[in-house]
Amino acid sequence: MITYEDTIIEEPTKLRTGKKLILASKEYAVEDRSKSWRYTFSTLAYLTLAILGTTLDYNWSIHSAFNLVFSEISALFIVKFFVIYHDYLHRAILQKSKLAEVIMTIFGIFVLAPVTIWKRTHDHHHHNNSKLSSGGIGSYPLVSKEKFYRMSSKQRFAYLAARHPLTIFSGYLTLFIFDFNVSSIIKSPKNHWDSAIALILHFTIASIIFYFGSLSALFFSWLLPFILAHGLGSYLFFAQHNFPGATFAENKDWDYANAAIQSTSFLVMNPVMNWFTGNIGYHHVHHINHRIPFYRLKETMEEMPELQNPITTTLHPRDMIACLKLKVWDPEKGEMVSL
Repeated sequence: MITYEDTIIEEPTKLRTGKKLILASKEYAVEDRSKSWRYTFSTLAYLTLAILGTTLDYNWSIHSAFNLVFSEISALFIVKFFVIYHDYLHRAILQKSKLAEVIMTIFGIFVLAPVTIWKRTHDHHHHNNSKLSSGGIGSYPLVSKEKFYRMSSKQRFAYLAARHPLTIFSGYLTLFIFDFNVSSIIKSPKNHWDSAIALILHFTIASIIFYFGSLSALFFSWLLPFILAHGLGSYLFFAQHNFPGATFAENKDWDYANAAIQSTSFLVMNPVMNWFTGNIGYHHVHHINHRIPFYRLKETMEEMPELQNPITTTLHPRDMIACLKLKVWDPEKGEMVSL
């Protein structure tokens, strides 16, 4: 006969929140230096080989198909190295390395996201994630339904244009060329000298490729990889913070840890896309602690119960449309809605 005294009653595990959760994540905010360098050099090598692949003349009737494949692969490696660059600027990897500083500075200019503008806006985004009062700095703007209807017709047009799918997928022009560089130079040329260098270098290289090569070479080797990489990157960033179920708050009601868990998605991708995107789909983990290296995000989620039930989205067209339809925050419903 089993008595009450013989029965073991397990206390439910109390999930950590707020500062306790952030402090618990510090265990994973430690890099493996050799792994960081291995990812850095291998990704650079693969990117270089992929770009070279776009320049080859296969002398086949279907040679453009091969150029297209290498352009797509180049774009994916640009995205992967951008995640490495992003982690470096978050001080998650390769700190106090002069070589890393040189590599990352050059890459930032190459990819049209120079250090000065990217770090300032992205740090602001992390400290204001899901705040309605953030002004859209470092993220796509979002206002309440009430505020939207108080806007002038001109303001509404500009707001909706900023969140339009064409604007997002045209990130090469709208975000990286215009917002990160042209706009930054106009607003503060002294503070964004590297944006001027990025634009000059970008269009100089494009002109050289066209002059010594052809329009086809310009398209496959230079324009298409950036168009695809920046378009994918822009959408990933949008979907990580604009998805069904995301919550937003005014400044007075905002909490950093809650914003990471409730306002940042887990973008579920297959293993290949997870590899190419540097696990950036584990975005709620990244927002809990941006010092966790990208190659430890999955491990962190698997070992911390508090991070195992996030709101998810995917790259399936159905889920992408659901994200893109969201336009304003409805405080009465407590959710983002379309118009």
